[in-house]
Amino acid sequence: MKPTIKILLALSSIPNVLLAQQSISDSTRIQEVLIQENRLQIPVSQSSRNIQILSQKDIKALPSTSINEVLRYAAGVDIRQRGPFGTQADIGIDGGSFDQTILLVNGIKFSDPQTGHHMLNIPVPLEAIERIEILRGPASRIYGINGLTGAINIVTKKAEHSNAYAQVYAGSSFKDRKEEDKDGIYYGQGIQVGGAFSSQSQQHQLYLTKEKSNGQRYNTASDNAKVFYQNQINLNAHNRLQMMAGYINNKFGANGYYAAPGDKESEEHVETVHYSLASSHDLGSNWYLSPRLSHRYNEDDYRYFRNDLSKARSRHYTHTLSAELNARYQSKFGDLGLGLESRHEKISSSNIGKHDRNNFGAYTEFRTTQLENFIINAGAYINYNTDYDWQIFPGIDVSYIINPNWHLAASSGSSQRIPTFTDLYLNQKPGNIGNPDLISENSWQHDFSVNFKNQHFSAKAGYFFRDIKNFIDWIRESTDVPYQATNLGNNKTHGLLANFQFQTAFQNQQHFQVRVDYTYLNPSIINDYPNTIIKYGIESLKHQVIGTLQYQIKEWSISTANRYQERSKGKPYFISDFRLAYKRNNLSIFADLQNAFDAEYIEVGAVPLPGRWSSLGIHYAIPKI
Repeated sequence: MKPTIKILLALSSIPNVLLAQQSISDSTRIQEVLIQENRLQIPVSQSSRNIQILSQKDIKALPSTSINEVLRYAAGVDIRQRGPFGTQADIGIDGGSFDQTILLVNGIKFSDPQTGHHMLNIPVPLEAIERIEILRGPASRIYGINGLTGAINIVTKKAEHSNAYAQVYAGSSFKDRKEEDKDGIYYGQGIQVGGAFSSQSQQHQLYLTKEKSNGQRYNTASDNAKVFYQNQINLNAHNRLQMMAGYINNKFGANGYYAAPGDKESEEHVETVHYSLASSHDLGSNWYLSPRLSHRYNEDDYRYFRNDLSKARSRHYTHTLSAELNARYQSKFGDLGLGLESRHEKISSSNIGKHDRNNFGAYTEFRTTQLENFIINAGAYINYNTDYDWQIFPGIDVSYIINPNWHLAASSGSSQRIPTFTDLYLNQKPGNIGNPDLISENSWQHDFSVNFKNQHFSAKAGYFFRDIKNFIDWIRESTDVPYQATNLGNNKTHGLLANFQFQTAFQNQQHFQVRVDYTYLNPSIINDYPNTIIKYGIESLKHQVIGTLQYQIKEWSISTANRYQERSKGKPYFISDFRLAYKRNNLSIFADLQNAFDAEYIEVGAVPLPGRWSSLGIHYAIPKI
């Protein structure tokens, strides 16, 4: 048996030993959470969809300092980093590509029409997050276009008191880099400060982050700055205003990131600005209304030769302006959700050109619990795009409650991804060219699962099948011509998933939690162009095992997060991370050990990720001012 499986089996057996030795407290009941969909708010225990919640407590226990690192431990999520400290990473869910996942903050989309490579340019620090909701499966019925394989919604905290905090952290591999620059040992460091002002009528929060690293290899140094602000103004008991704004300035060496081996001297500068204005209104006891506006601006400056900007430089400027109106009506028959959405996307680019398009959507959803032992949620999203005309994405979720502990869940839904401007219009000869004749990717996915939950345990086993039509990849007929984006054919995926979670509390302020997740994917492509060279093909995970364990006693806590990943291409790898933390009054100290067994691995491109890495952090908070 592989060492990885032995370790995870050992983790899963620990609860039985502890139960034999300790008494169980009722205070450890798994908490109920409302999923913040755009229209309906559904308790996670009553959802028929495959949803994982990473709570604030989970996030703090993980050996991570960025959203990228936290999402590495979410089941079915494939984070493919090109550098640590949140420098640059692609994200996929259950075998989907980096353009097939919707990323949201408080329900507001952060997707980029230029390319999904900048999807994770999010200025929100971990300190500001209340929880992360991960929806596996088609999400267009809920969030609109481009939710082909799933969605991730980051829900930020609400400020209950005026407070402030500061955090510093630094780490190193304690190894000399063995390349041309000989710039000493590899290190990274970061500082965060933030706080909130809260009164009965209004709340304001501001966070500042600065991170810097000299890079794990030649020309991979990074220098990142982030600002995040949000507020809520309570006009009265029934009406509220919310504003959110963020800025990120990300500069990094991109050796091996996109075009190895010729891109050794490449560098990238990315600036992103996002702001939104929303309001929420309780119209009587039955109607709820929430309009909002948002704008995202992204500037991407890719320099193939960082020391010679006169050639091979790509500059892209994108604007995305969105307007939404979401409504909910509650009646004795069930909850009805309604909504309208408008989205304008525009790009001005040195090698893509100037283009724009508009998207309009209308959606409805109905949820009822009136049928005995059944929970039914059905709806559809109707979409019109100026480039892709009219389309509709229906879906239905059904749960059958066998008893308070057991229920069956099934869902079926459709989804769509519209090609990015890079897919359509890129002119990067002799390497890659776009294809303005591309049509959108469309999929159907069917899921079934068996679920168990009691006071301390939860478990799930399930199966899904997804069929993506008009799947887009880059192909060429010979090495003498550039790759071109093409609707390659159908991408079919069979998937199995299983998870187990146990948590309890003991005397003397002790708490224990263990979770194990397994995902198996079996994808295949029906290639309509058999005599061509495919650039990407199937690179998704085949086996993914994630095991996390947390133990706390009074002021001390220790946690470990382990992941075994085997892709359809490349060598499998096992990464084990640890965190030891101490908290006393307002002061917290944490020590992380990442990649404890010094594994050598690559997640994407030609970028070897760091080996064993140690870091130390100090967090000081004033919880009430």
